[in-house]
Amino acid sequence: SGSSDPYCVVKVDNEVVARTATVWKSLNPFWGEEYTLRLPRGFRSLAVYVLDEDTIGQDDVIGKVSLSHQQILAEPRGVDSWLRLAPVNPDEEVQGEIHLELCVPEQGHPRVLRCHLIQARDLAARDPSGTSDPFARVSCCGHTLETAVIKKTRFPRWDEVLEFELGEGGPAEAVLSVEVWDWDIVGKNDFLGRVEFPLDTLSRDPTKGWFQLLPFPSATGHHGDHGGQLGALRLAVRLVEDTVLPPHYYQPLIQLLTEPILCPDKPPDSTALAILEKVTSGESRQDVATKLVKIFLGQGLAVPLLDYLTTRELARTADPNTLFRSNSLASKSMEQFMKAVGLPYLHEVLQPVVNRIFEEKKYVELDPGKMELSRGRRISLKGSLSEAQVRDSSLELLAGYLGDIVDAIVGSVHKCPLPMRVAFQQLRRRVEERFPLAQHEEVRYFSISGFLFLRFFAPAVLTPKLFGLREQHTEPRTGRTLLLLAK
Repeated sequence: SGSSDPYCVVKVDNEVVARTATVWKSLNPFWGEEYTLRLPRGFRSLAVYVLDEDTIGQDDVIGKVSLSHQQILAEPRGVDSWLRLAPVNPDEEVQGEIHLELCVPEQGHPRVLRCHLIQARDLAARDPSGTSDPFARVSCCGHTLETAVIKKTRFPRWDEVLEFELGEGGPAEAVLSVEVWDWDIVGKNDFLGRVEFPLDTLSRDPTKGWFQLLPFPSATGHHGDHGGQLGALRLAVRLVEDTVLPPHYYQPLIQLLTEPILCPDKPPDSTALAILEKVTSGESRQDVATKLVKIFLGQGLAVPLLDYLTTRELARTADPNTLFRSNSLASKSMEQFMKAVGLPYLHEVLQPVVNRIFEEKKYVELDPGKMELSRGRRISLKGSLSEAQVRDSSLELLAGYLGDIVDAIVGSVHKCPLPMRVAFQQLRRRVEERFPLAQHEEVRYFSISGFLFLRFFAPAVLTPKLFGLREQHTEPRTGRTLLLLAK
């Protein structure tokens, strides 16, 4: 058809950790998917493979982008660019480890190298069955020996000893090479990986352990430049390395942060929280708020923290119309608190309506400049619809969806988590104290709805995937409906 059905697979050290959705019939797919992966400290590489999904037979590999640990680490702000897809060479696509024991006894003539091949694990699958038929081939000083073939497994156990006679005064740079292959009854065998050992090191120390299988060295770096004919992948990758110590190390910090709440008689401007609030820049405020809320939730003091931060912001606010509109530490902390405490509640309230919008895929548009009136032919046999008809049907749909959402929220009072209700009750009391005049009576309600609707329900309607309401991002038509609904 001249197009592909692309999807991506993410691998860390050859282990598949994520797979995107398939974008059907497209050579310019947009995924917009985000993953947070917990990686082992010593990981070596992150690779993204682009594949073409086939309903019959195996999916075709289009190409891959591979980033080493060092490459990602070298960009503190993260990698964010178009990266050219490289062709995938089966001889490079190796994975897994082999368990060996190698020794050269000092005594005896002639000297014999003993190579004990114990087992291998997590080998690549080279057969349609999702397994391989592995055997090992060991070469040394011009001689080659092989183990038995173990059928249909990626975790073979050979437990075989292969022995090689070492000639007198062989070349100093001589090596022992261990290769693992997949045996095929038809066609040539498939390469699964190799590992090499210089003989002079084996003479000094016996070697035993698990060794990472590597590709053929000659296979790398000979692709030439394919001029982007395989396409390119837009990727944003950021590596954050945190060192987490045992809890008692953090006790002095926790005492310092909780001091203004546990000892409220101290001068409020000289506390650690007040100073943190002053020095936190716009781009790091979200991170600081997230960590503060987690620390204070752990101490059972999240609600007093929010009271402390919102009271300080109220004291700084002269115009009630601007209250909590900035992305201050108080606003961000309340936002993070609602996410931490209220996510199951949010799901219960919004899930039914959001799922219905995704399933119905109705065409909704209010902007005359964006209306596709020819779409109406699918709806009406009388030809295309007018702007007024599209607007009226869109308004009716939006009003229906919105009515259901508002009814669900209003009817959910008893399901709203108690800490959220206590935090809002406290907020309302503080706002009343700060703006006691009758003309400001509505401010106590706006201050709560500003958080509950603008920072909790509306963003979840707009981007359901970020709040765990859906597995995938929205496609454009549904996304437009959700945007209008959130507005």
